[in-house]
Amino acid sequence: MGEAWSFQFGVAGALFLSVASSVSIVICNKALMSNLGFPFATTLTSWHLMVTFFTLHLAKRLNFFESKSIDMKTVMLFGVLNGVSIGLLNLSLGFNSIGFYQMTKLAIIPFTVMLETAFLKKQFSQRIRISLFILLLGVGIASVTDMQLNVLGSVLSILAIITTCVGQILTNTIQKKLSVSSTQLLYQSAPFQAAILFFTGPLVDRCLTHQNVFAFKFSPIILGFIILSCVIAVSVNFSTFLVIGKTSPVTYQVLGHLKTCLVLAFGYTLLHDPFTHRNIIGITIAVFGMAMYSYFATNDSKKRPSVDLSSQAREREVVAPLMPGKNIDHQEKDVHEAKKSSKGSVV
Repeated sequence: MGEAWSFQFGVAGALFLSVASSVSIVICNKALMSNLGFPFATTLTSWHLMVTFFTLHLAKRLNFFESKSIDMKTVMLFGVLNGVSIGLLNLSLGFNSIGFYQMTKLAIIPFTVMLETAFLKKQFSQRIRISLFILLLGVGIASVTDMQLNVLGSVLSILAIITTCVGQILTNTIQKKLSVSSTQLLYQSAPFQAAILFFTGPLVDRCLTHQNVFAFKFSPIILGFIILSCVIAVSVNFSTFLVIGKTSPVTYQVLGHLKTCLVLAFGYTLLHDPFTHRNIIGITIAVFGMAMYSYFATNDSKKRPSVDLSSQAREREVVAPLMPGKNIDHQEKDVHEAKKSSKGSVV
């Protein structure tokens, strides 16, 4: 009983940390980009990941956690996939209207459900699906306005959805399969995510903004906000991996839409953004859908230990191609830390 309470407390702490850090970084980055005129989102994300890696490296040197060796091919493919998904999401925002981009984000949940059902044989009850539909409906009402379609933007959005869903499913599956903690997985994969964004970020940003980050004039206040953003990003990245590992990719996306509602509310309260009756109605519906999902997901999780075992077996089969030549049982016997945790950062 005590162990169950400890796990639930850990999940609640991870959810709170994720929400608090994500809302904080959105407000910080909005001030940096909208008010101070620093538009280089993808490059900034690469700096976030580099600071995250160096922070975790320092934590490891101070013995806050033990690093665990993971197959290099697995870590590299995982890191590159997550880095590509961040770049594609930013490109999707740049080549689509805001409304279509919001629809892209909404599509991640049903696509994740479809992938987990098809490849991991995970079961989602009818009431869970209804609650997710209500949630997506509410967020759509609150955040989706104009809808303009174009071929390139649509292709980028589809690729962004696929890479984001696969990356988040792998974040959860790899942690459980290899018995690595969120900290260990983030520490191993962050350099690869940072590297691909560090080299491609300036090109993506130049394509989107028609400006060169290397020619940008950095004032002291802009540098201050960049440093603050990178510090908050360490918490965002850590809590993302933590939440996905302790819960599921779908729960993480539900949490992401809660953040959207909070950002809208904070934007109105702190930044005096326009707020309409449509926003209020949409947020109310979304919060109701989140409450339903939380209640039903908690009840369903108490009823299916045997389903979880079969699901884990399927997860082993799905991720196995990423780790050729590895004896998973042998790896699990060598593990020093068996926490379950979660993934990723995006500006």
